[in-house]
Amino acid sequence: MALMPKRVKFRKSQRGVLRGEETRGNTVAFGEFGLQALDYAWLAARQIEAGRVAAQHFMGREGKLWIRVFPHKPLTGKPAEVRMGSGKGEPVYWAAVIKPGRVLYEIGGLPEETAREALNRVAHKLPIRVRLLKRRPRQ
Repeated sequence: MALMPKRVKFRKSQRGVLRGEETRGNTVAFGEFGLQALDYAWLAARQIEAGRVAAQHFMGREGKLWIRVFPHKPLTGKPAEVRMGSGKGEPVYWAAVIKPGRVLYEIGGLPEETAREALNRVAHKLPIRVRLLKRRPRQ
């Protein structure tokens, strides 16, 4: 089941510009290991879901997975073979806006090797470069 907001204030949004680094959501907060984005991207809801399914399938009933991104941005498209003009197209899918530094997924309750392999399987589903993070001990 694809992620999407229950309600939105506006049905369509402008594209915007991807600039800067992520200042929030850039550390491992829930689990012991995380997957951090290294590129700018719009992650479609189905890509986020594909990563979740890959990780859950590998982990089985062990451990816990946190998804740290949510697709809030509606992306529109026009049907094939439609003439130019006549306004903006209808929303086709939802995407999460990703900047470098954003933690996308976290895993906890698993040994390091298993968590590393699960996050590696998630990374293969994503269209961007990512790196593995470990949780830092609190001082």
